[in-house]
Amino acid sequence: MPTRITDPDDPRVHDYVGLTDVALRRRSEPERGLYIAESEKVIRRAFAAGHRPRSLLMAERWLTDLGDLVSQAEADGIPVLVADHEVIEGFTGFHLHRGALASMQRPELRPVAEVVADARRVLVIEDVVDHTNVGAVFRSAAALGMDAVLVTPRCADPLYRRAIRVSMGTVFQVPWTRIDPWPGGMDTLRESGFTVAALALSDDAVGLEELAADPPERLALVLGTEGDGLGRRTVEGADVVVTIPMAGGVDSLNVAAAGAVAAWALRHPR
Repeated sequence: MPTRITDPDDPRVHDYVGLTDVALRRRSEPERGLYIAESEKVIRRAFAAGHRPRSLLMAERWLTDLGDLVSQAEADGIPVLVADHEVIEGFTGFHLHRGALASMQRPELRPVAEVVADARRVLVIEDVVDHTNVGAVFRSAAALGMDAVLVTPRCADPLYRRAIRVSMGTVFQVPWTRIDPWPGGMDTLRESGFTVAALALSDDAVGLEELAADPPERLALVLGTEGDGLGRRTVEGADVVVTIPMAGGVDSLNVAAAGAVAAWALRHPR
């Protein structure tokens, strides 16, 4: 049976206390081995990906809407916690507009070579620190047929709550891992047969249409950080530099938008 929670100091809700963005940035979630999934769709995608829940926390109406997952959790001995909206919002620190949360065990990251073994199209996110942009890139990767996503050591955490929410849970369906070291990891990609393409402004860049007209069989497309773009060593180390032609006096797009445009243009024929 679900357990009703009325006390924010109850140790069973410790994972959920203080989920504001500021609080989470100060929390060492990767070291603690957990992440928070929010909303029915995201929780279902986390379960479908085989991630193990530590507990579920929800308003009472979600006991019905998530009834199958509640039954599965209880059968596996996973605590199912129920509280009023006001109580949940009180100890989480944010407005719970989706009504259901899950504390999930963070899966162990796989080696790069394993993640890209069968891939033909890979996105590499270099040092993108905005969680919204990271989530949006994952959503585009899932929608536009990218086979995997690699994130550099200084890139924001794809399993941060905002990144998960913006991605609509697609961070659970697109294979991904950290590529470290970087940009030295480009050699690992080349050893796996990938052409590394840096999306950047450069005098020697080829237009997106030119690369899309005769794309390599295996392509790793590198997207840069929001302000400065790709690092100099990354651009110099790439096999090709590609740019999206701009109009209207605009020199670049938001990283998530640029990634979506390039992913569509360079998608592998299925």
